[in-house]
Amino acid sequence: MLFEPLAGQREVLVKARRTALDYADVVRHLCDEVHPQAEKIVLVQDNLNTHGVWSLYQAFAPQEAQRLAQRIEWHYTPRHGSWLNMAEIELSVLARQCLKQRMGNRDNVEQQVTAWQKRRNTAQGKVDWRFSVQDARCKLKRLYPVMLSG
Repeated sequence: MLFEPLAGQREVLVKARRTALDYADVVRHLCDEVHPQAEKIVLVQDNLNTHGVWSLYQAFAPQEAQRLAQRIEWHYTPRHGSWLNMAEIELSVLARQCLKQRMGNRDNVEQQVTAWQKRRNTAQGKVDWRFSVQDARCKLKRLYPVMLSG
């Protein structure tokens, strides 16, 4: 799932697995197909073990991996904080609105997901983000430094 929350656009790539090679292919797609003109792409993602720059080096020649890696500004949600990742929220919407019924084969899944994606993108469906900085400071307090008064 590639999701641009401010634009209300998403792209779902149906894959048989979630390997490092699959992830690297999605990053290349993001760089070369979705945003070919962008100098830098801000990528916020969870800490899945395949979600790392090393995946690019596993999948591609060093020059290609470096070309892609240099275009990405990598940001990770906190461990056990995938609920902070808007793409995960959008995947939940996809599951509820599209993937409830049995689809039988991959072609049918791809057709249904593509139709859902077109509807959501046309409507510019956005995530209703209600998590404020104050909420983050309370919920994730162990990640913030302690301020000592002098």
